[in-house]
Amino acid sequence: MTYIIGDVHGEFDDLILLAKKLPIHSELMFVGDIVDRGAKSNEVIKYIRDNKYKCVLGNHEKMMIDYSKYFIKEYPNIPFTGFVDTWIKNGGKETLESYNLIAVDKYDGKLICNKNDEGFDQYKEDIKWLKTLPLYIKLNENKNNKPIVISHASFADVWHLAEFDMNQEIVEQYALWNRKPPKEDCTIFNIYGHTPISKVDTSKHYINVDTGCCYKKEEALGKLSAYCIETNEVISV
Repeated sequence: MTYIIGDVHGEFDDLILLAKKLPIHSELMFVGDIVDRGAKSNEVIKYIRDNKYKCVLGNHEKMMIDYSKYFIKEYPNIPFTGFVDTWIKNGGKETLESYNLIAVDKYDGKLICNKNDEGFDQYKEDIKWLKTLPLYIKLNENKNNKPIVISHASFADVWHLAEFDMNQEIVEQYALWNRKPPKEDCTIFNIYGHTPISKVDTSKHYINVDTGCCYKKEEALGKLSAYCIETNEVISV
């Protein structure tokens, strides 16, 4: 059985709870945004890498990669005063904390760098792995007579550009950031996440599997979900 897992966002404990509910030897695939906001992004990445599960690039992985160019060059002498990167404000802080690379100063509440060679080495290795993640994965299976394509955000409406390797900037923008569901006349069956909803949206031409795992305090959100391609079963924790 193949299960597509929604945005994990560093919630490793929920991921393990969900995995234990799935049949043994299931194939897991991830729609990206496996990092940020939750406290254990490093463990989520390790779990996916160790099990050699497939994962597409999400906008949070893209932001993490972009920030790493600066962080790796300047570490550990990074002043977190004044300008704070968008990624840090949107969950990157928790990701760097998971590697024990930064902390909050107990006296003034400002971010400071930790000197942690082991954590820094693991961070760099994980960045290399994140750079290998594709924007989408096309499966050798159909759903409702359409080929199944996994992406982070809905991008079925620009599939014709991706298929023929055209306008990759537009394809990337859709695959990482788009919030609108695919149009009904799209030519693929798109399974994605990115936009949190109260329950998995199972349409005739798409599936949104992001049920807002990291938003525990938000009403109707806060669950991690998996969608089974073969049976259409949805499992949430």
